[in-house]
Amino acid sequence: MRDGRDSEEVLEEFLDLWEKLRADAEQAGAVVVVEGERDRRSLRRLGLEGTIVLVHRGETLSATVHRLVGLGRRVIVLTDWDNEGGQLARRLREFLEAEAMPLDLDYRRRLARVLRGELAHVEGLHGWARRLAERQGGSLEQLLGAPGSERGRTTG
Repeated sequence: MRDGRDSEEVLEEFLDLWEKLRADAEQAGAVVVVEGERDRRSLRRLGLEGTIVLVHRGETLSATVHRLVGLGRRVIVLTDWDNEGGQLARRLREFLEAEAMPLDLDYRRRLARVLRGELAHVEGLHGWARRLAERQGGSLEQLLGAPGSERGRTTG
């Protein structure tokens, strides 16, 4: 890896964070917000269940926020890690704070830290994680395991 971490360390960090995100996203009232359909598909392929709402679906951001307020009690924002995604996350924060809606930008920030600039778009997350797992000689699906279960890895 470019920053001195080896791919096994990065994969472990990602899987630990992903397990927590998956559990939080499945809590009653949690809504995950992504930019588009390819982002949603990537998260689904990584085993993220629960409600995922798209921002880019032909309605205003205000209308999307209104829908979010009606759907959930907590919003987890997973917009892209590029300038547009950052601006969108800030605008969502402004709108949702005005509605007194609990907002979580922490997973977006923590994933950016794990990715260290290697990936800018949520839609590429599944492919990135799959390639990283394959470099370790494993399968991503095997490492992810079933939602809510402990991952089957050995230490040595």
